[in-house]
Amino acid sequence: MEVTFEEVRRDLGVETQRQWSAVGIARTTPALLALFTLVTLLVHRLLDDKDLPTREAAWYRKVQASFSDTLAYLRLQLWPARILWRSSIEPDMAEIPRGLLDCLTDTLAYGP
Repeated sequence: MEVTFEEVRRDLGVETQRQWSAVGIARTTPALLALFTLVTLLVHRLLDDKDLPTREAAWYRKVQASFSDTLAYLRLQLWPARILWRSSIEPDMAEIPRGLLDCLTDTLAYGP
């Protein structure tokens, strides 16, 4: 068990949990592992043997995709992006150009 938690800390960056109760500590790391596994399996299925798109900074080259890239990809697949058209029935709705909508969605998907 300790080897597993050590590898999770080293390889996934999960920090040692600090809660008020032993029950909280016992729940948190397994929940994080379950969430990591669920996200990873969903993205693997969505990719269907394609490469995962990754973001890189000009000063930092990535060798492999990170979990942030995986999570952002999943967010982009789950958030249905729709253009809102100006409506005479609902005057508070405004048209958003597709490029702006895609930019906003992409920015939100890679947020913390």
